[in-house]
Amino acid sequence: MKAAVITKSGGPEVLEIRDVQRPAPNADEVLVRVHASALNRADLLQRRGRYPAPPGAPADIPGIEFAGEIVELGSAVRGWRVGQRVFGLVGGGAQAEYLVAHARTIAEIPERLSWTDAAAVPEAFITAHDALVTQAELRPSERVLIHAVASGVGLAAVQLVRAMSAIPYGTSRTPAKISRAREHGLEDGLVLSGDPRPLVERARAWGGGTGMHVVLELVGGAYVPASLATLGTRGRLILIGTMAGASSELDLGLVLRNRLRIVGTALRSRPLGEKIAATRAFAEQVVPLLARGLVHPVVDRVFPLAEIRAAHERLESNETVGKVVVTV
Repeated sequence: MKAAVITKSGGPEVLEIRDVQRPAPNADEVLVRVHASALNRADLLQRRGRYPAPPGAPADIPGIEFAGEIVELGSAVRGWRVGQRVFGLVGGGAQAEYLVAHARTIAEIPERLSWTDAAAVPEAFITAHDALVTQAELRPSERVLIHAVASGVGLAAVQLVRAMSAIPYGTSRTPAKISRAREHGLEDGLVLSGDPRPLVERARAWGGGTGMHVVLELVGGAYVPASLATLGTRGRLILIGTMAGASSELDLGLVLRNRLRIVGTALRSRPLGEKIAATRAFAEQVVPLLARGLVHPVVDRVFPLAEIRAAHERLESNETVGKVVVTV
């Protein structure tokens, strides 16, 4: 099969399209013919040698989310059939013509979604849903602050917050990205170009002086203490990303006084049982919303697999709104 291969650590130029051996499913796995795969920061980090694939995943083929059709079932698989359209998350290997996935970590694609749209769903919507529902226990009418609001996860979160009758606010680097996020339900936004301190005053205004209930922290670094300062009593900060740095200085007194919760979350490193639980919750609660068109993926740009280097360059540009998708 054809696959994008990381030949060594480095920039996009280290990616090559090569013929590699097609995988075979174990008893509890399905073999999927991949039609599209969206890119993620994890792919960039893996290519740079800073985020190795977990055990059992291809070490040199990037890609953690996919949309495709089942072409073979493992001997113990029940409930699926050859030909079904499915999407999901894997530890790696999705930027290839075929992959294997555990049968309980996939979900059926709604008919209304194309391959490219479906590929833009799993990482963004599973991450956002898990953060908002499982981790933050979001309730109707609560206010949610979403950093990097024009990212794939950010835009998925905006829509899910609205679907749950809560109120999404957000930050981004440019006014254009805030405007694009408004098209998908953002209540209001703030442009932050590096210094997060203006955020605290704006969030107080948004909350009428009582602050945010939940913050989805996708940036990290200096944003974390500012995010904590926006939270009201019993607020919850869900730490998802650290693009701006993995270290912060926190006011622990603030955490204690306001009885704040700080929860770190990552999907790729979770044990299988937790991945299955996150996928089942997504299939039961989010896929019906996708099927009805109440939420939808946002695709920034589509590239063929042969242009995988250009796809990586596009994601690294930080100019994207939504997901970069590769067709296979």
